[in-house]
Amino acid sequence: MTTQRDVHGELRTRLHTAAEAHEPDRARILARVERGMAGQGQAQVRSAHRATRPPLWSWTRIVGATAAVAGMLAVGGYAVASVVKGDTPAQQTVSASSPPAESPDATSRPPVSPRPTPSPGGGHQAGPSASPPKSPAAKPSPGTAPLLPVTTDEEEGPLWSDGSVDPHSNDFWAQSNVTLKTSEALTALTVQLKVAQTGGVSSAGAWRSPPEDDFVFSVAERDGFLVYTWVLKQGRTVPKGEWVFAGQYDHDRGGRDAHDDTYAIAGRSDGRQTVVGGDFAPHDDKDD
Repeated sequence: MTTQRDVHGELRTRLHTAAEAHEPDRARILARVERGMAGQGQAQVRSAHRATRPPLWSWTRIVGATAAVAGMLAVGGYAVASVVKGDTPAQQTVSASSPPAESPDATSRPPVSPRPTPSPGGGHQAGPSASPPKSPAAKPSPGTAPLLPVTTDEEEGPLWSDGSVDPHSNDFWAQSNVTLKTSEALTALTVQLKVAQTGGVSSAGAWRSPPEDDFVFSVAERDGFLVYTWVLKQGRTVPKGEWVFAGQYDHDRGGRDAHDDTYAIAGRSDGRQTVVGGDFAPHDDKDD
C-alpha cells in the first residue's frame, strides 16, 4: 500500500533529479522579459488617455515577472554549481628568474691574453685573447729575489723567450706578457719582468699559466722600475711546453712607451743553468 509519505518522497526525488538536469536558457528568458516589458510599455501609451488601471499595476507585473525569472535562474544556477563544484582547475604559478647581475670586474679591466703566439723568428705577435684568473694585486714590497742579469739572448739551449705588450692595453692600463718555451722539464726557474717608471706606473695584478701554488711571487719598485718576479718553489718542476707570465699595471693617461721595459729568465734542466731575456721593442731586423 502506497502512503502519502511515499508519494511525497518520490515526488521530491523526481524534483531534485529534474532540477539537477535542468539547464536554464538564460538568453531565452531574458528575451521574454524584454518582450514583456516592451509590450507593457506600448499598452501604457495606448491607455494614457483613459487610465483604466492604476500605474502601480504595471510595475507590479514587472516586479513579479522579474522575481519569477530570478527564481528560475537561482534554481538553475544552483543545479549547475552542484554539478561543476570541485572541478575548478588548480591555479598555476609562473616563476621568472632575475636578470643576471653584471660583474663589477667586467668594466674595471679589459680581457687579457693568456697565450700570445710568438713568432719563432722573434716577432712579437699575440694570440687570441681570453680572461684568465688574475692573482690579487700585490703591493710593492722590498725585493727579496736578486735581479737577474740583463741579456738580449732570447734563445739558448732548451729555452726560447719573447716579450710583448698585450693588445688590449689602453690609455690607463697595460699588460706585459713574457712567453717561455722549453723543450726540457725545468727543475729551477726564475722569471723577472721589469717595467720602467714612465709616470704613474703601479701594479694592478699578475698571472701565470703554470700552477700558482708552484711559484713564489713578488713585486717591488727598484731603481726606477716596477719589478715582477716569479720563483719556482723547491721540489717543483715545470714540464716542457709553452708558458706565459704577465704583469698588469696602471699608468698615466695616454700611450705608454715600453722601449725601456725588459725581462729575464733563468732556468735549470739536467744540472745546466740557462739564462735568456730581451725587451718589448719591435724587432724589425728579425722580421725582415
